[in-house]
Amino acid sequence: MSIFASTAFWNLQPVAAGPVGPVTLDYLIVAGGGAGGGERSGGGGAGGLLSGSFSPSIQAYTITIGAGGPNPGAVQDGASGNNTTALGFTAIGGGGGGASVPGSTGAKNGGSGGGAGDYGNTAPRTQPGSGSFGPPIQGYPGGNGLYLGSPQTLSAGGGGGASATGSAAVAAVNSGGAGGDGRQSSIRGTLVYYAGGGGGGRSYPGSNVRAPGGQGGGGASGVDSASANAATGNGVAGTANTGGGGGGASWGGSRVGAGGGSGIVVIRYLASSMTATGGTETTDGAYKVHSFTSSGTFTRTA
Repeated sequence: MSIFASTAFWNLQPVAAGPVGPVTLDYLIVAGGGAGGGERSGGGGAGGLLSGSFSPSIQAYTITIGAGGPNPGAVQDGASGNNTTALGFTAIGGGGGGASVPGSTGAKNGGSGGGAGDYGNTAPRTQPGSGSFGPPIQGYPGGNGLYLGSPQTLSAGGGGGASATGSAAVAAVNSGGAGGDGRQSSIRGTLVYYAGGGGGGRSYPGSNVRAPGGQGGGGASGVDSASANAATGNGVAGTANTGGGGGGASWGGSRVGAGGGSGIVVIRYLASSMTATGGTETTDGAYKVHSFTSSGTFTRTA
């Protein structure tokens, strides 16, 4: 019998089209920034930054937000920031800035590296911490510190940021290095910088201008310890939920570095593509946005 006479052939029904591909979401994951060191010390490195796309299963995902490195107190190296984890990815905490005192172990490695100190008036310890080059790249190294014996010039490097290396100390203007800039993201609907490095301590001879932190929450350095307001010698803290590094302290044994900013996780997807819960939920046009400024759970429900 001819196939053209086959009832079964002619009665075939079209099959409904299935999904073109898996559901995807966009993510931004930022770790806690490193703290600046105490006494003419390097700025803290920014927390590592990761961004990209991910296909979630229908399940719960634990979100852990990394805290910034704590204020180290006087004449101590800055503490590194803590990792942030989400969706199976880990952003690495920023490296602490190096202090300029005997016993310092130097600037720390991290998502972005801490800035180097000048290591007192004995021998230079001016090497910054390295960033996490990946792949993927999470951040960049800190800047070099500066020690010159004659004329005596002591300054520290800025912490690295998510898009730029921290600046080195500059002898000509006796300047601590600026923190490296972070990266921009519009995942929450507005273009915002995240993960800037902390400014390096301006030290000896003194300066009345702070070395700036990098764009993205990096804290500025302390200024001349001879200032009438001794507190100005302390670094400025990194901004919370940006992963910014803390600023390094200026010259003077009672000056303290500043803590790094805590991290953040942001998740965005087309509202028509899936449903989910967790964090602070907002909308941006056709997108649903979940922001986590503290640890929690993101759950895809359908």
